[in-house]
Amino acid sequence: MYNKSLVSYFRRNSKTVNIGGIELGGENPVRIQSMTNTKTSDVDATVEQCISLYKSGSEYIRITAPTFKDAELLSEIKSKLKDKGINVPLVADIHFSPKAAETAAGIVDKVRVNPGNYIDKKRFEHFEYTNEEYTNEIDKIKENFVPLINICKKNKVAIRIGSNHGSLSDRIMSKYGDTPLGMVESTMEFLRICVSENFFDVVISMKASNPIVMIHATRLLVKTMNDEGMNFPIHLGVTEAGNYDEGRIKSAIGISSLLADGIGDTIRVSLTEKPENELPVAKLLSDMKFEVDSNLFQNSQLPEIGIFDFIKRKTFAVKNIGGDNLPVVIADYSEENNIVNKNTLFADFIFVEEKILPNINSGSPIIVKFDNYKSIENTYPYFSYTEYNDSNNKSDELNFVEADESFVNDLQLSKLSSDQKTVFILNLNKTKSPLHFARQVFYLLLHNKIENPVVLKYENNNNGDKFLVETASSTGTVFIDGFGNGVYLKSKSENNKKIVNTSYSILQACRARTSKTEYISCPSCGRTLFDLEETTAKIKEKTQEFVGLKIGIMGCIVNGPGEMADADYGYVGSLPGKINLYKGKEVVKRNIPENEAVEELLMLIKKDK
Repeated sequence: MYNKSLVSYFRRNSKTVNIGGIELGGENPVRIQSMTNTKTSDVDATVEQCISLYKSGSEYIRITAPTFKDAELLSEIKSKLKDKGINVPLVADIHFSPKAAETAAGIVDKVRVNPGNYIDKKRFEHFEYTNEEYTNEIDKIKENFVPLINICKKNKVAIRIGSNHGSLSDRIMSKYGDTPLGMVESTMEFLRICVSENFFDVVISMKASNPIVMIHATRLLVKTMNDEGMNFPIHLGVTEAGNYDEGRIKSAIGISSLLADGIGDTIRVSLTEKPENELPVAKLLSDMKFEVDSNLFQNSQLPEIGIFDFIKRKTFAVKNIGGDNLPVVIADYSEENNIVNKNTLFADFIFVEEKILPNINSGSPIIVKFDNYKSIENTYPYFSYTEYNDSNNKSDELNFVEADESFVNDLQLSKLSSDQKTVFILNLNKTKSPLHFARQVFYLLLHNKIENPVVLKYENNNNGDKFLVETASSTGTVFIDGFGNGVYLKSKSENNKKIVNTSYSILQACRARTSKTEYISCPSCGRTLFDLEETTAKIKEKTQEFVGLKIGIMGCIVNGPGEMADADYGYVGSLPGKINLYKGKEVVKRNIPENEAVEELLMLIKKDK
């Protein structure tokens, strides 16, 4: 449940962990990091990319070490970086091999292990355990994990216990399913071993390609740690977020939702692009401020809101807004210079402010300022809160009313609960923290039993990454809480095509409305067996028509089948130049030549349609 502390902002009190001389957690700033995608065996290329990432602002750099030989090469990489005057902390990314982890722990500053495949197995098999058998399995984990802890203690090396939604072990899956609870329990097994061994230089992460799962798992982990007296720092990231706008939007929603809760000590934005592109996005997120207007929320009582499960706020329907309807998208045509691609703009409503512009031919309903409103079919008035109270020029079907500070502090709000022809437009600008302001307003509506639909309005006049990150963080976070029945974005720097596409991408990232194909693509690393960025672009170009379909594009078989477990189809590197194709969790074609695999994937999808 939310408590009053989550209505205001506070930073979670986490333990400080020293990683190669750069402290993480406590009162330190939120750190940003990235990961190389060169072959670890290509030492010179890995060194050069580490230098590039360091110059781009990466405070820690992760390098994959899937084998003992790769782990040994970390020493040469570290030595060459020091020779060039680069002392950035290095993190070894380990899968499956305790021997590789133990070797790396004598070289790097942090070792990342995945509880799902470090000792446990992932073969998509179901097992039944007695309590004794389950305890024996945990004892086996301890037996294999303690040697790594002892080496890390000796060398003052930190450990990141990084659980991923798609790579939970068969043992955890058999007991808890592929759930946030399973992620938490998988992590806590390793954490309890660390505590029992008096080892506290530990960082935790809970990652998923679905931002909702990532957010709920992390919140549940924090609660579970609190209950057991633990306060380890948290690494945040949405894994396999994809590329371009969608990757940035997914990452922004997942990461900023938790930062707004005061959770998060370091972040990595995982993009299917060159890793240097991740750092400006991470920096935008780490710099976000979450301040609250304390005078806007006067009620001491709060309704009970679940933070570990998605619970949508109950609303009545006003035409196609609210109730069981999908969230709507409103496009703004109030400025002549923002009218572009009008015939391809598929927004649910068009706002024109003063008059119906003759060159709009979208076929969508029109919204106009209330004093220009006339009872014309498919046209509806827009009011400020005070204008609505005083006006008689209202629609008999649908009225849009913008909510502001006067709305929040009006003691007569409850009278609106009987007005079932009104949709509120919640303006998230003019507030220090859009998410906290929105929470305050929605708590107020719940407290007064007001069930009118609410559309989120947000204007951001930046462009590029800053527009995407700030817009997604300010609106998508609200949908994650189960609030909001639509989105209305504005910008003087981006055209309407980009703005409307961003609106739909935000809703899809929040699992609120599906309007396009979804891609679960990994960010690439030294294990990757093909050009992920180029291949992802090819697959996107050929599969955009399959609205609602989820396609996984994974660089290797280490994490690929697990991480894309909820995808409908998968494209996974199996050997150099070879691809396995998946339908759900099942391999349907093996070792296809890479130059044929995209077309084979397309044929497989079309065959099932």
